[in-house]
Amino acid sequence: MKKAILITVLATLSLNFQLSAQATKKGNTPAKQVATGKSPAVAPALQVPVDPQLLEIGGESIMKSEFERVFRKNNRDSISTEASIKEYLDLYVNYKLKVKEAETLKLDTSEAFVNELSGYRKQLAQPYLTDKEVNDNLIKEAYERLKKDVRASHILLKLDANALPKDTVLVNNRILKIREAIMKGADFGKMAKDSSEDPSAAENRGDLGYFTGMQMVYPFETVAFNSKVGQVSMPVRTRFGYHLIKVMDTRDAQGEVHVEHIMIKIPKDANDSALKTEEAQINLAYAALKNGMPWDTAVSKYSEDKGSIKRGGELPWFGTGRMVPEFEKVAFAISKDGDYSQPVKTSYGWHIIRRIERRGIPTFDEKKSELKQMISRDSRNEASKMSMVNKIKAEYNYKETPKTKNEFLAILDSNLTNGEWDLNKADKFVSPLFTLTQNQKTTNFTQQDFAKYISTHQTKRTNMSYLIIGNEMYNDWVGDAVLAFEESRLDNKYPDFKNLMKEYRDGILLFDLTDKMVWSKAVKDTMGLQEFYSKNKNNYMWDERAQVVVYTCSNAKAAADLRKQLLKGKKSADQIVSDINKNTANAVSKREAIYSKNDELISSVEWKTGLSKDISSKDQLTIIDIKKVLDPEPKALEEAKGIITADFQTYLEKEWILSLKSKYPVEVKNEVLQTLWSK
Repeated sequence: MKKAILITVLATLSLNFQLSAQATKKGNTPAKQVATGKSPAVAPALQVPVDPQLLEIGGESIMKSEFERVFRKNNRDSISTEASIKEYLDLYVNYKLKVKEAETLKLDTSEAFVNELSGYRKQLAQPYLTDKEVNDNLIKEAYERLKKDVRASHILLKLDANALPKDTVLVNNRILKIREAIMKGADFGKMAKDSSEDPSAAENRGDLGYFTGMQMVYPFETVAFNSKVGQVSMPVRTRFGYHLIKVMDTRDAQGEVHVEHIMIKIPKDANDSALKTEEAQINLAYAALKNGMPWDTAVSKYSEDKGSIKRGGELPWFGTGRMVPEFEKVAFAISKDGDYSQPVKTSYGWHIIRRIERRGIPTFDEKKSELKQMISRDSRNEASKMSMVNKIKAEYNYKETPKTKNEFLAILDSNLTNGEWDLNKADKFVSPLFTLTQNQKTTNFTQQDFAKYISTHQTKRTNMSYLIIGNEMYNDWVGDAVLAFEESRLDNKYPDFKNLMKEYRDGILLFDLTDKMVWSKAVKDTMGLQEFYSKNKNNYMWDERAQVVVYTCSNAKAAADLRKQLLKGKKSADQIVSDINKNTANAVSKREAIYSKNDELISSVEWKTGLSKDISSKDQLTIIDIKKVLDPEPKALEEAKGIITADFQTYLEKEWILSLKSKYPVEVKNEVLQTLWSK
């Protein structure tokens, strides 16, 4: 058993808490619905039921509600009977005993444990720190864009994402002048060739070909998908610089196609003679296919794409914008599965393309999970983060102090551009930069907090002013601090999150200690395993078996000759097989083994020593020579080590549980337990 399996099992429970988290964010908790009724003004007062003690383990009280919650969560589809509840209670008690022992041993204070739990907490907290509405809208927007292909050209003037304001103004003015010239009649393609700083523009005149959603950076994609054909956009800022975008065409999305190909590579800087040789080679392959050569044979004989030859030339599924335009155009133009194209030339070489299958855009439900993952890694995810930060600021009455912010920024210097700003310069700066207030309790986020953030996050960025770096880091720090503030309160705000964190905590403790006391111990304790085997070896018995020689004959004559020679008994079996194979190569093969009586190979053979009748199967004959019938006997330790080790682990766990029950007395409140099924 591996640790990842246990944590994965626990993680599968996260769906419910995520759904609960979103409902609770909207104020739709069951408790609130009951408490408010139809009108808050007339809501009746609720009487909170007493939560009685169900268990006491080593002096620790476990309430009925805790057990009931865990039981319901893990037994949703079963009927709660006395038997099922008692059975689960036994498992639960054993679980709690192990956790109790781990706590006594202070495993929950180790650095490794704290770091591991912290990592899981960050993952589990994400649904609570994401603006679900914004995220859902981004997913829906991305899917709608996947339904459309856009062909666009662009002109790029490069600009670092963190450029100084004066440089930003200069580049913006330059690209506005280019746009002005185009609007007055200058050719977009020529302007791209002459002015664009995209290296490919010299050849493609700015033409990017067709692309679909999630293939361009978000600001570029948004303008392209929202522009009309022929329209030249205003300057668009991305992390690459400023762009002018002109949409050349739009169409319904092509979907995806699955193809295989034969490829003849064209070497770089190939001369005319080499080009003619490569073209002649692809034409030979095409002619061979036309004359009936099987596709796989042609691939094996002609293709130079080493990565796909073993798969018959098969390539992964692809859609718009994933292949060079010449290849993509031909692949999507093939009308039927199994048809192949004429030779087509690309920048990589010559190809013959054969269609395997084509499919349309997946449904939203089929694509949703993938899009969610893609967006989480994309720049557009910042929109969701910032929306959440703003909501948290509003909830906790965020108040910034501009004066103390300006005071702090004044102590920054040019060392920040080298990532070497000295934290000691902020020794005396401890005033609040902003505050968050909850339940009339105000939390200060100080100049010293920000100074420490700079010290641990600064990097070398010599292309920027230290003041710009300082302001950017300040905004990043505020966002991170606000989210961290919210994360620290998740346990109190969302019971489901608190319960799940406890499950993960206990699960990690349980794994680490059980691994030490049971799983790894059973593998490492060779003497203990041997002793366990010696006491229990009669539980691991072989059935009746036989020592057998199996002869496989390629034809009836070889089988008859073999049987005749074996019955004479004048030569050894190996010599007989060798003599027969001299006349006809591989006519007879021989192998020796021990088989159980119910083994498929000899199940139809009479269970006694001697030669069997000929057994026909798959154009060959088999003769089985039973040399000796063996009585049932215990398996050797090595012969059944897997199942013996598993049983040894079970034994170790039972013994361990007994010792824990002795160490931590267990008391069940039966009158409370009965209420779990009597109701």
